[in-house]
Amino acid sequence: MNLQRANFQMVGKLAVVASLMFAFGYALVPLYKAICEMTGLNVLALSEQVLSGVKPALPENSQVDYGRTITVEFDANARGPWDFKPASRFLQVHPGELTTVMYEFQNIQNRRMSAQAIPSYAPQQAASHFNKLECFCFKQYTLEAGEKKSWPVAFVIDPKLSKDVKTITLSYTFFEVGGGTPAAPVASLRLESPGIGGS
Repeated sequence: MNLQRANFQMVGKLAVVASLMFAFGYALVPLYKAICEMTGLNVLALSEQVLSGVKPALPENSQVDYGRTITVEFDANARGPWDFKPASRFLQVHPGELTTVMYEFQNIQNRRMSAQAIPSYAPQQAASHFNKLECFCFKQYTLEAGEKKSWPVAFVIDPKLSKDVKTITLSYTFFEVGGGTPAAPVASLRLESPGIGGS
């Protein structure tokens, strides 16, 4: 008799625990919503807005200086028989704004080649404020005969750049590695293109 009573008590306790777990699971979504709204995270509400077609308001990048515009010119020097050029010759950017430009390259020879690029900047003081997040420079690439490639350069200009600088030139010299066309020395780059310094 005592064993049967103990079993009934255990079943009763397990039923209470199962009921509490079900209630907790049922209340979890409203509880999560309340916590997200109180803390300001509101991740669930943002995902609901996306699913319903409403574009959520994203915080503005406070690092961008919309009061200034800098012209960034893109230059390409091919030291050898191939095509190398930027997709855009220049862009108007705000300091602090993430910007991407594409550089296009084609090996127009009838043989495989390996090449790489070296950047330079004008004026030279802009070099330390020109922050590249993605760049093809200083990496060696192998291209088959006739092969085309496009490489991105993603950059941000530091808002601390002197306000006297209105134009920056980003120049790349692309040369064959181990080929008959040597890389241009930095000194001769400066002589050929006044104001453009090494990276």
